[in-house]
Amino acid sequence: MEIGIYTFAELGEAGPAQRMQELLEEAELAERSSLDVFGVGEHHRPDFVVSAPAVALGAVAARTSRIRLTSAVSVLSSDDPVRVFQEFATLDLISGGRAEIMAGRGSFIESFPLFGYDLDDYDALFAEKLALLLALRDTERVTWSGRRRAPFVDLGIYPRPVQHPLPVWVAVGGTPESAARAGALGLPMALAIIGGQPERFVPFAELHRRAAAHAGHVPLSALSINSHAFVAETAEEARDTFFPSYAAMMNRIGRERGWPGITRQDFDALCSPRGALVVGSPEQVVEKILFQHELFGHQRFLAQMSVGPLPHADVLRSIELFGTEVAPAVRAALA
Repeated sequence: MEIGIYTFAELGEAGPAQRMQELLEEAELAERSSLDVFGVGEHHRPDFVVSAPAVALGAVAARTSRIRLTSAVSVLSSDDPVRVFQEFATLDLISGGRAEIMAGRGSFIESFPLFGYDLDDYDALFAEKLALLLALRDTERVTWSGRRRAPFVDLGIYPRPVQHPLPVWVAVGGTPESAARAGALGLPMALAIIGGQPERFVPFAELHRRAAAHAGHVPLSALSINSHAFVAETAEEARDTFFPSYAAMMNRIGRERGWPGITRQDFDALCSPRGALVVGSPEQVVEKILFQHELFGHQRFLAQMSVGPLPHADVLRSIELFGTEVAPAVRAALA
């Protein structure tokens, strides 16, 4: 199993310049700790620092040599697939073939009015732009005609990446149609589990595999489980450290969306063996990842640790424990 981390680069107490330097430190430590993947999300809000994942990952590429670099996610619905492909092809050249695109529709909507798109076209935009992105990565010269972009005829798309094909994952948050679409296209799926019990998400993994098999894709496409996670020396320390920043983030977003506030009791339930949060001592985190693997049989696990105003030093310690204690134990158990 590939094991890695991703971040939305929330600002917390840091200013934008400081937070960007912290992001680079997290990536460097992730590689030193022998993690496999580092991901950066895209947001267009005042509480996050990264709106251009490929640019941030380009800086990470210059300071690392091995770890794979992915968006988490690229909001493809409100972007131009030509530019997305060119940006990540450039990242692939800079990094020596380590770039990936995780394409999604995004969990926030600010990018739609910002770039002049109608939210009523939320799913149709993603479907059409994903089809164009796949055409761009598969063929150097492309002819394209769609409903939501100006057509072009036999144009070359450059630069071309080191990897052929450039990996494209589809991020899914809980929509069956999205899981089926990823499988039918033969694309790996990143399934976000940030609430409830993991067992509830098993049908999405099964739907993804069935759709891939029905479309004749062999071998079946990979699956990643993406979750909020935090590691400390003890379970009590992990929960006490992570809860204040996690609750601050969830309650801030909850006020925007009309969700009820999260209590410590809610949080502790999510940290239980069958809850969505992968929070605890190294041994507990290993146990939870292996439990999820029994459910999903996934090939990748990505942890989001820098959640809310969590102190940078605590994030770094969690990454270190995750890479040096959790990841080796998981790999050994699944070898």
